[in-house]
Amino acid sequence: MSDPLRRIDALVDADTLPSPRVRQQLRVAAGLTQEEVARAIGVKRVAVARWEAGLTKPHRSNRLKYAHFLRRLAAKYPAAAKEVPGED
Repeated sequence: MSDPLRRIDALVDADTLPSPRVRQQLRVAAGLTQEEVARAIGVKRVAVARWEAGLTKPHRSNRLKYAHFLRRLAAKYPAAAKEVPGED
């Protein structure tokens, strides 16, 4: 793959978020509260609650931090990163 295409893939993948349900599953698997996640990202707890509920999406800079955080949790807790069929 050419270098520009790799840069594009990296940019797109950098802020890809899992479903709201998986976001919550990952946080819970790590034993973290919404407040702890919010402090780590630099937002208010209500923002994390809304992201997990699927009511809002984080703005670009917060989305990059949140996506990075979730990828790290998914690597540590792979079972929590899976969608549960039929649970919506």
